[in-house]
Amino acid sequence: MAINKELYERYKKLKAEGVNITLAELKSQMEEEQNNSQTQTMSAPNNNLVKDIEKSQPTWTTSYSNIQTQKPIETNPTPYQGNFTTPIIQNEQKDKKFGLLGYPLGHSLSTYIHNAGFKSLGFNYTYELLETPPENLVDRIKFLKSNNYAGFNVTIPLKLPVTMFLNEIDTSADIIGAVNTVVINPDKTMKGYNTDVIGFRNAIPSDFSLVGKIAGVLGTGGAARAAITALATSGVKQIKIYTRSIPNSIELLKFLRSKFSTVEFNAFQIEYIRDLSDINILVNCTPIGMQGRSADMTPVEENELRTLPEGALVYDVIYNPKKTRLLKLAQKNGYKTINGVDMFIYQAIEAEKIWTGQTPDFKDMKIAALENL
Repeated sequence: MAINKELYERYKKLKAEGVNITLAELKSQMEEEQNNSQTQTMSAPNNNLVKDIEKSQPTWTTSYSNIQTQKPIETNPTPYQGNFTTPIIQNEQKDKKFGLLGYPLGHSLSTYIHNAGFKSLGFNYTYELLETPPENLVDRIKFLKSNNYAGFNVTIPLKLPVTMFLNEIDTSADIIGAVNTVVINPDKTMKGYNTDVIGFRNAIPSDFSLVGKIAGVLGTGGAARAAITALATSGVKQIKIYTRSIPNSIELLKFLRSKFSTVEFNAFQIEYIRDLSDINILVNCTPIGMQGRSADMTPVEENELRTLPEGALVYDVIYNPKKTRLLKLAQKNGYKTINGVDMFIYQAIEAEKIWTGQTPDFKDMKIAALENL
């Protein structure tokens, strides 16, 4: 049965009565009614029975209060500024719930920026912090599915563990091996994405070229892998990875070399950093310096930091506080710096594009973040 005037009129009538149902669901219901009616008509013994059936009112066997109203429709993919694509998901539902999973979440500004983003789009969506220790992840996923959440974000330490619960992941999340954005479909299947790649890259000033440069990345977690992927697809010639355990990084190095054959990858012990004289961009992807978590510490001490060459860029993906001790030391010694605020906003924008199919306002989201830092 095609989508016709009868379908739309019935849909409008049900909506006016406060019934939550999508066009696709109503279409399915009407097709089922039509099939049942045809079956009964074919088996009718006389004309009177046919007339009785024609006069009868439709029988609705589904409780409207239990109908899933989120109905994502995948359209043409919108490209990242690189080799990654993410399908845009559009929804008919007016009110939806989203949240952030991670532990701890006391420092998070996600509620402020996402609510500001939804408001800029005119959506009455809600976003909340859902603090989830790793051992409670299974129960949290069940909770989200049973309480009609449309999607969620993921932060440390759950960006890797959450992949075990997903039915599908997109290209960028597959390469990185970590997920930060999830869509919960009406049938309760879940698809994961990683928006940190484009978030990281968009925060770098356009006048700072990465082509032919050498990058140093501190850490090997989900944020580090996103940064490495962004750097590797932006023309750097070498990435030095500073880690607490070189043996544990061997498989990561093999994987990166297989994916980005034109980039040289090497691992170094983070505790033994002494000379950074060939590093053009140094990126901190560890939690060292984060508000409420080693906030007075730095992953690189000043004596080592000042070995960076003139014109080097120091990028800390931490957004709270705005200026970590690492960035303060970098500015003190005359280096350009980037904090994690813009990356945070840009990755959130990509998440909302995945959830809604529309682009929220960057300025509104950044103002919300800065007002609550």
